[in-house]
Amino acid sequence: MATSVSASASDRIEKRDHRGRLHGIRASWRDFIAIAFNPYRPELHYMRGPGPAWRAKHGQHPPADSR
Repeated sequence: MATSVSASASDRIEKRDHRGRLHGIRASWRDFIAIAFNPYRPELHYMRGPGPAWRAKHGQHPPADSR
């Protein structure tokens, strides 16, 4: 006996596949935006060199600007 898939069943399968692809695309964009526009930039806060406490302990002064 041959079975046939009704048009409505194949349409549902196609819509489900389409939604799965859209979900993947949306998730990829969401991840990209989260990474690309992340405001956390540790190099702006933690990699600026020795601070005033280190200079006080070691007796060194910051270099003078040569303008």
